[in-house]
Amino acid sequence: MFARQLSYSRQRLSRPARLYSTPTKTANAPATAFAQVPLPHPDYTSLLAQKEVPANHLVAMNGFLKRRTPYTILPTPLPDDRASALNSFYFTDSPTQDQLAVMDACLHNLYDVPRAKQIFEQLRTTKSHEPLLESRIYNSFLEAYIHMAFVKEPEDRTLWVEDACHLYDLMEKGTDRVHPTASTYAIMLLAWRRFSPESDTPVHLSDLPNPTTLLSNLIERDISPTAVVADRVLASSEEASEIIKLLSKSAVDLNHPRILAELGQAEFLGSHVPDPLEGVPEVKPVLRLATPSEETLDENGNVIPAQSEEEVPFNLDNLRKHLAQVTLARRVLPEDLASRQKLLEESVYDVAVERLRHEAKLFDELGLGNRELHHADLQKWMWDWHQKLKTRLEAEIQEIIVAEAKISTSNQVQRMGPFLSLVKPEKLSLITILEIMRLQGSGGVSDGMKTARALLTVGRAVENEYKAEMCKRNHIAIPSHARPGEFTGYFTGLGYKDLHARRMTAAKYMEDSEEWTSEWTQVLRVRVGSILVDCLMDSATIERTAVDKRTNEEIKENQPAFYHAYEYVRGQKLGVIRLNPVVSERIAKDGLRETLHPRHLPMLVKPKPWLNHDRGGYLYNRSAAMRFKDCQEQQTYLEHATSLGNVELVYAGLDVLGSTPWKINRNIFDIVLKVWNSGERLCKIPPAAYDQPEPEKPLNMNTDIKAKSVYGARLKAFMQDKANNHSDRCSVNYKIEIARAFLGDTMYLPHNLDFRGRAYPIPPHFNHIGDDLSRGLLMFGETQPLGEQGLRWLKIHLANLYGFDKGNFDERVKFVMDHLEDVYDSAEKPLDGNKWWTKADDPWQCLATCMELHAALESGDPHAYMSSLPVHQDGTCNGLQHYAALGGDVKGAAQVNLSVTDRPSDVYTYVANMVEKVLEEDLKNGDKYAAMLSGRGFEKSGQANCDDYGLKDRKDIPEEECWGASAYLAKRVLVCIGDLFSGAKAIQTWLNLCARLISKSIPAERVPDALQAPKGRKKNGSSLPKNRIRKEQMSSVVWTTPLGLPIIQPYRKTKRKQVMTSIQSVFISDPNAPAEVNAVKQASAFPPNFIHSLDATHMMLTALECPHPGANMSEIIRDTFIALHSSDVLEKLATEFRTRYASHKIPLTSLRSGKLLKNLQAAGVRIVASSEQANALRLGGFDNIMDVSDEEAGSIAQISKKTETEAPKLTQTETPKPKTGKRGRPVKNVVMIECAQNDVSAVMDHEEGDDDCVGEDDVDSILVDKFVDLSAILPPLPKKGDFDVETIKQSQYFFS
Repeated sequence: MFARQLSYSRQRLSRPARLYSTPTKTANAPATAFAQVPLPHPDYTSLLAQKEVPANHLVAMNGFLKRRTPYTILPTPLPDDRASALNSFYFTDSPTQDQLAVMDACLHNLYDVPRAKQIFEQLRTTKSHEPLLESRIYNSFLEAYIHMAFVKEPEDRTLWVEDACHLYDLMEKGTDRVHPTASTYAIMLLAWRRFSPESDTPVHLSDLPNPTTLLSNLIERDISPTAVVADRVLASSEEASEIIKLLSKSAVDLNHPRILAELGQAEFLGSHVPDPLEGVPEVKPVLRLATPSEETLDENGNVIPAQSEEEVPFNLDNLRKHLAQVTLARRVLPEDLASRQKLLEESVYDVAVERLRHEAKLFDELGLGNRELHHADLQKWMWDWHQKLKTRLEAEIQEIIVAEAKISTSNQVQRMGPFLSLVKPEKLSLITILEIMRLQGSGGVSDGMKTARALLTVGRAVENEYKAEMCKRNHIAIPSHARPGEFTGYFTGLGYKDLHARRMTAAKYMEDSEEWTSEWTQVLRVRVGSILVDCLMDSATIERTAVDKRTNEEIKENQPAFYHAYEYVRGQKLGVIRLNPVVSERIAKDGLRETLHPRHLPMLVKPKPWLNHDRGGYLYNRSAAMRFKDCQEQQTYLEHATSLGNVELVYAGLDVLGSTPWKINRNIFDIVLKVWNSGERLCKIPPAAYDQPEPEKPLNMNTDIKAKSVYGARLKAFMQDKANNHSDRCSVNYKIEIARAFLGDTMYLPHNLDFRGRAYPIPPHFNHIGDDLSRGLLMFGETQPLGEQGLRWLKIHLANLYGFDKGNFDERVKFVMDHLEDVYDSAEKPLDGNKWWTKADDPWQCLATCMELHAALESGDPHAYMSSLPVHQDGTCNGLQHYAALGGDVKGAAQVNLSVTDRPSDVYTYVANMVEKVLEEDLKNGDKYAAMLSGRGFEKSGQANCDDYGLKDRKDIPEEECWGASAYLAKRVLVCIGDLFSGAKAIQTWLNLCARLISKSIPAERVPDALQAPKGRKKNGSSLPKNRIRKEQMSSVVWTTPLGLPIIQPYRKTKRKQVMTSIQSVFISDPNAPAEVNAVKQASAFPPNFIHSLDATHMMLTALECPHPGANMSEIIRDTFIALHSSDVLEKLATEFRTRYASHKIPLTSLRSGKLLKNLQAAGVRIVASSEQANALRLGGFDNIMDVSDEEAGSIAQISKKTETEAPKLTQTETPKPKTGKRGRPVKNVVMIECAQNDVSAVMDHEEGDDDCVGEDDVDSILVDKFVDLSAILPPLPKKGDFDVETIKQSQYFFS
């Protein structure tokens, strides 16, 4: 059982309680009855019944990893000055996205339907047949037209109904390749009920489809009438009941007994309350007396009194609950659990307002006569700001709406009124205040925030709140996880298909149940945010008082609570929003509960399972499954990989991590709170007042320039440390407030991914992979008996936390037993004893472990003690472990504990010793920094600050010399690591060279356009490049993890868009307008990103393997690592590159730039060319990597000029003379050169400069229209060493 006490990579891995599993008990009667009629997903239920768990799940996992990983391949984005239907299909441009957002805002609450209609018709014309105009958008307009006719403009109802009929006819005929759905028919049936000739508001239109026509059409499209009747469009049970009757009559007319029976079942289910718990008797519903349809007479003609018949009224919610239960295989979150989380998510702003109002009122009562108390409370200020800002926003929004109403409809200026009307002014006010307060000290600005970040954050918060409101108002059933004991084998073919089918069904249900909303662009978020923040800065004030030293009179002054300023960061002028100093001080002292949004908090129920790229985690607040780095490509790839079913196991892994229960360690919380309230510094809790002395000003500062410079550097560092102390204080305050709010509760942490596939908790402030304080405050929500091994691991864990992690396991256990008296003292008297725990590397976790060990030993039976303390298992430099396994590096494997050893290897100490030997050599040569560092030793634990190697904290090196010394040390460390891990270096260089070649490649279909000469001149008057080759180099490095997740590197050249706001001119990046790739960053970042993606895969595999009975975490970690590295990871990557970039060409001119040609030569890359081609290539410097042959089989001698797809061939036009080269003409034949050899070992140099030099000399004019296939010159893999990964099974220190 001790395995349940271990966590991998410091992330708890629980049994994967998974969504969509087969019920193990008989369903209740109503659901059984409903199952007898055809459902929208007729094959779904039978699919659920199939389970296949192999006898040896490891065999299944190994087979899964060795299969050919399915790729998600999309076209390369076009430059921003080019467009195509295919590009628009995958990558929506910002102007179009803005139009969609305006449509959405104008349709909301019928704000401006005519304007929305105008944009819609324009998009239908310009973007016809594109997927962005989906059926949900058409349905939104149908619904808006019907509501306009019935609610807002009944006098023009004929025109609006006519528009609805026309749009429906387009959908029915498929004119725009958009077809009707269940919602479409629900809307049109609603239209008939409201506007038929027999209705109270008739519209006489021959085009208005009647129920018989609609029923006939939906039957033809195989749409369930029950789904139509239960659609969200029908707002009342009365409407749904009426439509059931209309459809039933039509079913009789069409002679469809099956449809009639289904509608009868629907009405029956709508009259019965569904049972949320299996095996529990149904609650008797509210009944009413039925009205007799006719009188009954006895034999004598007397009226018989009517029998009282009980009848259940039809209820639409009941029907929807039944549908959700069946559609989701009865895996629906119980309402009592969902309601509590819903209350947390939906009422955050309402609760904040009520709390501020209550505390302000109470404060006025308690603070009378106490001026200092009255004026120093943060909550009182926030309430005053909210009152003023709400009033200001109401007036401001109304002024904007009135002003925009005067603007001509033909004017394309972006209107803000629709977006500011999506959320009520009261909520807009709270959102603005809370987001600005939360951003204090972020983004490297110690006493404020970057303006651009503030505006974007506030705008995004408004967007998220609007979408959350849309999700909550439809009362959608929330899919839940499977019951304990139900499990589907993830790695088998049947199990994977089962997982995919269930997720797709639930995702379709959620999508159909929600209203359509559009994403906002960055520019739109900034514009909305700028209006709100500007109003806040104008409205929010504080009253400050001071005493005049001359007159002793009290002076009062109103000052702005927030103000705008500029500061210079690395030579760049940066706009910032600062808080008034007194507000900033109060944030560090007062409670911060009001600034915590639910999306920053843990959950009270298990997170919603991930259904697609943006549905999962929180129940109502929309979250993304991946944290996109301003890169539309990443989102598009994930969307398509999801639709293809390639990432099922990634979503399953996130569900496993998110369903792990946690609770607050009350013992640690009480001690932390006591230390916090004391205001003293203890164990990484910063003091209330900064306690370090300010540097003394030297007496000779005005005469000695060096002394003045040194003093300036030290003073700057002091001020920065003081600001950091304040920022740290705010951060700790967040953690304590969150822990306080969840005391006594079981909580859950929804997870999502970064772009490399690494899983992180979505709540940022308080989670299990946070700092020492966060981890010390958390325990598992479930307990398990320690057992003998568990008790041993608890002692090992304590030794690791204290810093005694270099010895073997027996020595670590002995270390704890030798300090058992200190352990007991720490547990019993943490603040009054000798405080042994405070000297630990991780003091708060150490204290928690001391208390747990003390409780276990004092329990009477330590092995039976029920423990819930997390015990970490962490790898020895995980990145180097993966490199060693990839390269079969025997020497490197031994250094990172992949090999079998009696004692753990310490790579940090080994490298440190190597560096110290280098320092000795440098000292002999008189190096300044070697003299400064020699003999002092330095950080060897791997935990030092990566910016200064811990030199700054040691205080034995002058402040002003720390940066230079750390830079010197970094160079020496990297050299020593390269010497020690030669296999890792070879793989790094291979990855680096592949990325450089990919980033210089161009898709074959873009080559003709790349050779076109740009027109005009640059803004500074200089001439433009003579072709578009650099402009067309848009290919990012893309690869697929073994679990099917596509990884896209987001690094492109910086292009910022200027947005004028009332605060300042803001420059933001537009992810919808990709620029050419940054080749330098693509190449340098690929090796670490690839290793991160492998490490993420290892963690996900471990999570998915945890549910097997009797699973041992230590064994699982080893088995998954071995399985991963037994699947030819690098060979599969090389194959993917050749497949993904099969049609990509590299200009020979790009290979000449910088040192790339030398690197290719060092790698052993060879180009086979004919004697005729050799002359041109020699001029370009290719002679060192060129083989000349006119006879070699399969080489240049067999090349014809027919096509550019017969690789490996070389086809070229007549070599142009330098003086008459036509570099601007379209290419006729593309050079394709075969790489003849497969043995590469490259040593990478720094990337070439980024200047645009294509076509600038005579040699380039010869090579300008010649290209080589990317797949032909990709370097082969480095030779693999002799290390066998199976050895890891016997390595006890692999993860320790």
